[in-house]
Amino acid sequence: MKHAEPQRLQLPDCDKLKTFGFLLIPNFTTIGFASAIEPLRIAGLAAGRPLYRSVLISSDNQPVAASNGVRVMTDSSPEQAPALDALFVVGANPIPEKYDRALLAWLRRLAEQGVPLGGICTGGHLLASAGLLEGYRCTLHWENIEQIKARFPRIIVSHQLYELDRDRYTCSGGTAALDMTLQLISREPDGAEIASRAAELLLCERVRNARDPQRIPLRQKIGNTQPKLSQIVTIMEANLEEPLELAELARLNEVSVRQLERLFHKYLARTPSQYYLELRLQRARELLLCSEAPVGEIALTCGFSSAAHFSKSYSRQFGLSPRRERQHSGMAVPARS
Repeated sequence: MKHAEPQRLQLPDCDKLKTFGFLLIPNFTTIGFASAIEPLRIAGLAAGRPLYRSVLISSDNQPVAASNGVRVMTDSSPEQAPALDALFVVGANPIPEKYDRALLAWLRRLAEQGVPLGGICTGGHLLASAGLLEGYRCTLHWENIEQIKARFPRIIVSHQLYELDRDRYTCSGGTAALDMTLQLISREPDGAEIASRAAELLLCERVRNARDPQRIPLRQKIGNTQPKLSQIVTIMEANLEEPLELAELARLNEVSVRQLERLFHKYLARTPSQYYLELRLQRARELLLCSEAPVGEIALTCGFSSAAHFSKSYSRQFGLSPRRERQHSGMAVPARS
């Protein structure tokens, strides 16, 4: 029996419209997806005419469940997809252990055809798995940066909100997808004005620059009245592997140890040593859950002299030992840990 050829998605004939595809990976994040697709529609309202059309794609053209359980209907499978002006992979949370080979091959074909490729949230991980980010700057959500760096050491990964490097567009997810999409819109003819109007319609007070940090700096949490405290914490964050003594921190910031302790107690409700330890343990947790580094290696990287000391401190902070935490996360513990 001869099978009918799959029908391609029929779209209105309009040469001026750009077609952006969104490949939805099961357990994708809805906020990143919505933040990327909605500015395209709003840009048309701002311009007074449609500018973009969006095509939702899944590996089998079946509804895809997001990480919050919402199921989204799709328009096409990769084989049926129309010609695209760009494709964005909306990544999953958590990152899948492996991807369908046919999907990876399709992405490689798009790259060969010169189609710009983007990743939203963890979408860059799929592009990296297809070998399509080597030689490019990219980013993804800060929780997953160490994971992609460990698996793909030849890729240049930044902590920026988004990266627009030639024909690769990646963002850290969440509302950063909105900033990235507005920035892409602004590159088009008359795009700056359209993007500005679209931002107003979206009640977006400011389109963030790519260099804006993913995580909220301490100075924004405590205000701008305590530059010394912000500076001290910045130094702590830069010296996790070999923690500095309190006297050295005080000397570098031209305060006394007692002044240092008063600042932390007043604004952070903990001692400097407690805060420093929490920074190191939080960093250790990120490495533990997002990389395959052995527990002993993570302990040294985060300034602990022994695995036993690290395990005791970790258990006190998070209620589980490092190995138990890793087992509960579903990540296999490396044999050499």
